[in-house]
Amino acid sequence: MSKQQKNNEAFDQIIKVTWLGIIINITLVIAKIITGFIVSSMAMIADGFHSLSDLLTDFAIILGVRISRKEPDEDHPYGHGWAENFITVLTAIPLAGAGGFMVYKAIMSIIEHKITKIGYPVLTVAIIAIILKEYSFVITKRVAIKLSSSMLYANAWDHRSDALSSLAVAIGAVSSMFGLSYADQIATIVVGLMIIWVAAKILGESLGQFTARAVDENTKQQIKQIISSQPQIQNWHKLRTRVVGRELFMDFHILVEPTLSIREAHAVAESLEDEMHRQIPQPVNIVIHIEPNE
Repeated sequence: MSKQQKNNEAFDQIIKVTWLGIIINITLVIAKIITGFIVSSMAMIADGFHSLSDLLTDFAIILGVRISRKEPDEDHPYGHGWAENFITVLTAIPLAGAGGFMVYKAIMSIIEHKITKIGYPVLTVAIIAIILKEYSFVITKRVAIKLSSSMLYANAWDHRSDALSSLAVAIGAVSSMFGLSYADQIATIVVGLMIIWVAAKILGESLGQFTARAVDENTKQQIKQIISSQPQIQNWHKLRTRVVGRELFMDFHILVEPTLSIREAHAVAESLEDEMHRQIPQPVNIVIHIEPNE
Protein backbone atom coordinates (compact mmCIF):
# COMPACT_ATOMS: atom_id res chain seq x y z
CA MET A 1 0.00 0.00 0.00
CA SER A 2 1.42 3.41 -0.97
CA LYS A 3 1.94 6.24 1.50
CA GLN A 4 -0.98 8.21 0.05
CA GLN A 5 -3.29 5.18 0.22
CA LYS A 6 -2.30 4.70 3.87
CA ASN A 7 -3.03 8.34 4.55
CA ASN A 8 -6.42 8.33 2.83
CA GLU A 9 -7.53 5.14 4.58
CA ALA A 10 -6.38 6.51 7.95
CA PHE A 11 -8.06 9.88 7.45
CA ASP A 12 -11.35 8.18 6.55
CA GLN A 13 -11.22 6.21 9.82
CA ILE A 14 -10.36 9.36 11.81
CA ILE A 15 -13.31 11.26 10.32
CA LYS A 16 -15.69 8.35 10.94
CA VAL A 17 -14.84 7.99 14.65
CA THR A 18 -14.80 11.79 15.10
CA TRP A 19 -18.31 12.18 13.69
CA LEU A 20 -19.50 9.61 16.20
CA GLY A 21 -17.96 11.76 18.93
CA ILE A 22 -19.70 14.85 17.51
CA ILE A 23 -23.12 13.22 17.73
CA ILE A 24 -22.51 12.08 21.32
CA ASN A 25 -21.13 15.48 22.37
CA ILE A 26 -24.07 17.43 20.91
CA THR A 27 -26.47 15.19 22.85
CA LEU A 28 -24.53 15.61 26.10
CA VAL A 29 -24.06 19.39 25.79
CA ILE A 30 -27.82 19.89 25.47
CA ALA A 31 -28.69 17.44 28.26
CA LYS A 32 -26.07 18.67 30.74
CA ILE A 33 -26.56 22.42 30.34
CA ILE A 34 -30.38 22.26 30.40
CA THR A 35 -30.37 19.96 33.45
CA GLY A 36 -27.76 22.11 35.18
CA PHE A 37 -29.80 25.28 34.78
CA ILE A 38 -33.06 23.58 35.84
CA VAL A 39 -31.61 22.28 39.14
CA SER A 40 -29.02 25.09 39.58
CA SER A 41 -26.06 22.68 39.54
CA MET A 42 -22.79 24.49 38.89
CA ALA A 43 -20.95 21.18 38.41
CA MET A 44 -23.46 19.97 35.81
CA ILE A 45 -23.26 23.25 33.87
CA ALA A 46 -19.45 23.16 34.01
CA ASP A 47 -19.54 19.57 32.80
CA GLY A 48 -21.78 20.68 29.93
CA PHE A 49 -19.27 23.32 28.86
CA HIS A 50 -16.55 20.66 29.10
CA SER A 51 -18.55 18.60 26.59
CA LEU A 52 -18.90 21.74 24.47
CA SER A 53 -15.10 22.10 24.40
CA ASP A 54 -14.94 18.44 23.28
CA LEU A 55 -17.39 19.26 20.50
CA LEU A 56 -15.20 22.14 19.31
CA THR A 57 -12.23 19.78 19.43
CA ASP A 58 -14.08 17.33 17.19
CA PHE A 59 -14.70 20.01 14.56
CA ALA A 60 -11.07 21.13 14.83
CA ILE A 61 -10.00 17.55 14.05
CA ILE A 62 -12.20 17.49 10.95
CA LEU A 63 -10.44 20.69 9.84
CA GLY A 64 -7.03 19.19 10.69
CA VAL A 65 -7.75 16.13 8.56
CA ARG A 66 -8.76 18.29 5.60
CA ILE A 67 -5.41 20.09 5.80
CA SER A 68 -3.27 17.03 6.56
CA ARG A 69 -4.55 14.96 3.66
CA LYS A 70 -3.42 17.54 1.08
CA GLU A 71 -0.65 16.39 -1.24
CA PRO A 72 2.85 17.88 -0.71
CA ASP A 73 3.33 21.08 -2.71
CA GLU A 74 6.13 23.50 -3.56
CA ASP A 75 5.77 25.41 -0.29
CA HIS A 76 5.28 22.25 1.81
CA PRO A 77 7.42 19.53 0.19
CA TYR A 78 7.22 17.38 3.34
CA GLY A 79 3.43 17.41 3.30
CA HIS A 80 0.91 18.97 5.67
CA GLY A 81 1.20 16.60 8.63
CA TRP A 82 2.09 19.60 10.83
CA ALA A 83 -1.64 20.41 10.87
CA GLU A 84 -2.28 17.50 13.26
CA ASN A 85 0.21 18.87 15.79
CA PHE A 86 -1.14 22.40 15.37
CA ILE A 87 -4.76 21.33 15.90
CA THR A 88 -3.78 19.27 18.93
CA VAL A 89 -2.15 22.31 20.55
CA LEU A 90 -5.15 24.48 19.70
CA THR A 91 -7.51 22.01 21.38
CA ALA A 92 -5.39 21.64 24.53
CA ILE A 93 -5.11 25.35 25.33
CA PRO A 94 -8.87 26.13 25.60
CA LEU A 95 -9.32 22.84 27.46
CA ALA A 96 -6.90 24.04 30.15
CA GLY A 97 -8.63 27.44 30.22
CA ALA A 98 -12.03 25.81 30.73
CA GLY A 99 -10.65 23.78 33.63
CA GLY A 100 -9.18 26.87 35.29
CA PHE A 101 -12.45 28.79 34.91
CA MET A 102 -14.38 25.93 36.56
CA VAL A 103 -12.04 25.90 39.56
CA TYR A 104 -12.28 29.70 39.92
CA LYS A 105 -16.11 29.75 39.81
CA ALA A 106 -16.38 26.92 42.33
CA ILE A 107 -13.99 28.58 44.79
CA MET A 108 -15.85 31.88 44.51
CA SER A 109 -19.15 30.07 45.14
CA ILE A 110 -17.75 28.54 48.34
CA ILE A 111 -16.44 31.95 49.48
CA GLU A 112 -19.93 33.40 48.93
CA HIS A 113 -21.50 30.48 50.89
CA LYS A 114 -23.75 29.35 48.05
CA ILE A 115 -25.16 25.93 48.95
CA THR A 116 -27.11 24.07 46.26
CA LYS A 117 -29.12 20.87 46.59
CA ILE A 118 -28.84 18.58 43.57
CA GLY A 119 -30.19 15.08 43.22
CA TYR A 120 -31.53 12.43 40.88
CA PRO A 121 -31.78 14.46 37.62
CA VAL A 122 -28.09 15.39 37.81
CA LEU A 123 -27.08 11.86 38.86
CA THR A 124 -29.04 10.31 35.96
CA VAL A 125 -27.53 12.59 33.32
CA ALA A 126 -24.04 12.11 34.80
CA ILE A 127 -24.30 8.30 34.65
CA ILE A 128 -25.50 8.39 31.02
CA ALA A 129 -22.61 10.74 30.18
CA ILE A 130 -20.06 8.44 31.85
CA ILE A 131 -21.24 5.47 29.77
CA LEU A 132 -21.29 7.36 26.47
CA LYS A 133 -17.97 9.15 26.98
CA GLU A 134 -16.13 6.05 28.18
CA TYR A 135 -17.39 4.26 25.07
CA SER A 136 -16.13 7.19 22.95
CA PHE A 137 -12.74 7.05 24.73
CA VAL A 138 -12.26 3.33 24.11
CA ILE A 139 -13.05 3.35 20.38
CA THR A 140 -11.25 6.65 19.69
CA LYS A 141 -8.10 5.54 21.54
CA ARG A 142 -8.11 2.22 19.67
CA VAL A 143 -8.19 3.99 16.29
CA ALA A 144 -5.61 6.59 17.44
CA ILE A 145 -3.11 3.92 18.48
CA LYS A 146 -3.72 1.89 15.33
CA LEU A 147 -3.10 4.95 13.13
CA SER A 148 -0.48 6.63 15.38
CA SER A 149 -2.51 9.87 15.33
CA SER A 150 -1.51 12.29 18.10
CA MET A 151 -4.48 14.48 17.19
CA LEU A 152 -6.97 11.64 17.63
CA TYR A 153 -5.18 10.38 20.75
CA ALA A 154 -5.60 13.82 22.33
CA ASN A 155 -9.28 13.70 21.43
CA ALA A 156 -9.62 10.28 23.05
CA TRP A 157 -8.30 11.72 26.31
CA ASP A 158 -10.76 14.58 25.93
CA HIS A 159 -13.48 11.92 26.01
CA ARG A 160 -11.90 10.24 29.05
CA SER A 161 -11.59 13.56 30.91
CA ASP A 162 -15.26 14.26 30.20
CA ALA A 163 -16.18 10.82 31.57
CA LEU A 164 -14.12 11.50 34.71
CA SER A 165 -15.67 14.93 35.14
CA SER A 166 -19.14 13.38 34.89
CA LEU A 167 -18.05 10.84 37.51
CA ALA A 168 -17.08 13.70 39.82
CA VAL A 169 -20.49 15.31 39.19
CA ALA A 170 -22.21 12.01 40.01
CA ILE A 171 -20.27 11.72 43.28
CA GLY A 172 -21.17 15.32 44.08
CA ALA A 173 -24.85 14.61 43.41
CA VAL A 174 -24.84 11.59 45.74
CA SER A 175 -22.97 13.55 48.41
CA SER A 176 -25.51 16.38 48.11
CA MET A 177 -28.34 13.91 48.69
CA PHE A 178 -26.72 12.96 51.99
CA GLY A 179 -26.48 16.62 53.03
CA LEU A 180 -22.80 17.34 52.39
CA SER A 181 -22.35 21.11 52.10
CA TYR A 182 -20.60 22.42 48.97
CA ALA A 183 -20.64 18.96 47.37
CA ASP A 184 -21.46 20.51 44.00
CA GLN A 185 -18.59 23.02 44.24
CA ILE A 186 -16.10 20.40 45.39
CA ALA A 187 -17.06 18.21 42.44
CA THR A 188 -16.55 21.20 40.14
CA ILE A 189 -13.04 21.80 41.51
CA VAL A 190 -12.13 18.13 41.02
CA VAL A 191 -13.45 18.27 37.45
CA GLY A 192 -11.49 21.45 36.69
CA LEU A 193 -8.21 20.11 38.04
CA MET A 194 -8.57 16.90 36.03
CA ILE A 195 -9.18 18.89 32.88
CA ILE A 196 -6.10 21.07 33.48
CA TRP A 197 -3.94 17.98 34.05
CA VAL A 198 -5.13 16.29 30.84
CA ALA A 199 -4.65 19.50 28.83
CA ALA A 200 -1.09 19.93 30.15
CA LYS A 201 -0.24 16.33 29.24
CA ILE A 202 -1.60 16.68 25.71
CA LEU A 203 0.10 20.03 25.21
CA GLY A 204 3.49 18.70 26.33
CA GLU A 205 3.33 15.74 23.96
CA SER A 206 2.20 17.88 21.02
CA LEU A 207 4.85 20.56 21.47
CA GLY A 208 7.50 17.82 21.55
CA GLN A 209 6.82 17.09 17.88
CA PHE A 210 7.53 20.71 16.95
CA THR A 211 11.07 20.17 18.28
CA ALA A 212 11.70 17.36 15.74
CA ARG A 213 11.40 14.69 18.41
CA ALA A 214 12.39 11.15 17.43
CA VAL A 215 9.92 8.27 17.18
CA ASP A 216 9.02 6.34 20.32
CA GLU A 217 11.32 3.55 21.51
CA ASN A 218 9.10 0.68 20.27
CA THR A 219 8.97 2.11 16.75
CA LYS A 220 12.72 2.75 16.80
CA GLN A 221 13.37 -0.88 17.72
CA GLN A 222 11.03 -2.03 14.95
CA ILE A 223 12.93 0.09 12.42
CA LYS A 224 16.27 -1.33 13.58
CA GLN A 225 14.92 -4.88 13.36
CA ILE A 226 13.67 -4.34 9.80
CA ILE A 227 17.03 -2.97 8.66
CA SER A 228 19.00 -5.75 10.36
CA SER A 229 16.77 -8.46 8.87
CA GLN A 230 17.75 -7.60 5.29
CA PRO A 231 20.33 -10.23 4.20
CA GLN A 232 22.18 -8.00 1.74
CA ILE A 233 22.73 -5.21 4.25
CA GLN A 234 26.00 -6.00 6.00
CA ASN A 235 25.89 -3.09 8.44
CA TRP A 236 24.15 0.25 8.99
CA HIS A 237 24.50 3.43 11.05
CA LYS A 238 23.46 7.09 11.49
CA LEU A 239 19.74 6.40 11.93
CA ARG A 240 17.74 9.60 12.44
CA THR A 241 13.97 9.80 12.86
CA ARG A 242 11.32 12.42 13.46
CA VAL A 243 7.52 12.56 13.60
CA VAL A 244 5.32 15.03 11.73
CA GLY A 245 1.65 14.44 12.49
CA ARG A 246 1.06 10.78 11.63
CA GLU A 247 4.03 10.52 9.26
CA LEU A 248 7.48 9.19 10.11
CA PHE A 249 10.59 10.64 8.50
CA MET A 250 13.88 8.75 8.69
CA ASP A 251 17.29 8.68 7.11
CA PHE A 252 20.23 6.31 7.64
CA HIS A 253 23.29 4.76 5.99
CA ILE A 254 23.49 1.14 4.89
CA LEU A 255 26.69 -0.76 4.07
CA VAL A 256 26.59 -3.33 1.26
CA GLU A 257 29.00 -5.59 -0.62
CA PRO A 258 31.47 -3.30 -2.49
CA THR A 259 31.27 -5.37 -5.67
CA LEU A 260 27.54 -4.70 -6.17
CA SER A 261 26.62 -2.61 -9.19
CA ILE A 262 24.73 0.66 -8.72
CA ARG A 263 21.58 -1.05 -9.98
CA GLU A 264 21.99 -3.94 -7.51
CA ALA A 265 22.68 -1.60 -4.59
CA HIS A 266 19.62 0.45 -5.52
CA ALA A 267 17.52 -2.73 -5.54
CA VAL A 268 18.69 -3.47 -1.97
CA ALA A 269 17.57 -0.01 -0.84
CA GLU A 270 14.22 -0.34 -2.62
CA SER A 271 13.60 -3.74 -1.04
CA LEU A 272 14.28 -2.22 2.36
CA GLU A 273 11.90 0.68 1.67
CA ASP A 274 9.15 -1.73 0.61
CA GLU A 275 9.60 -3.68 3.85
CA MET A 276 9.37 -0.47 5.90
CA HIS A 277 6.11 0.49 4.18
CA ARG A 278 4.73 -3.02 4.69
CA GLN A 279 5.53 -3.43 8.39
CA ILE A 280 5.10 0.09 9.78
CA PRO A 281 1.45 1.18 9.96
CA GLN A 282 2.10 4.93 9.65
CA PRO A 283 3.08 6.60 6.35
CA VAL A 284 6.88 6.44 6.10
CA ASN A 285 9.30 8.80 4.31
CA ILE A 286 12.79 7.31 3.87
CA VAL A 287 16.15 8.57 2.66
CA ILE A 288 18.87 5.89 2.42
CA HIS A 289 22.57 6.56 1.86
CA ILE A 290 24.39 3.53 0.41
CA GLU A 291 28.05 2.86 1.27
CA PRO A 292 30.47 0.04 0.32
CA ASN A 293 31.31 -2.15 3.29
CA GLU A 294 35.09 -1.85 3.21
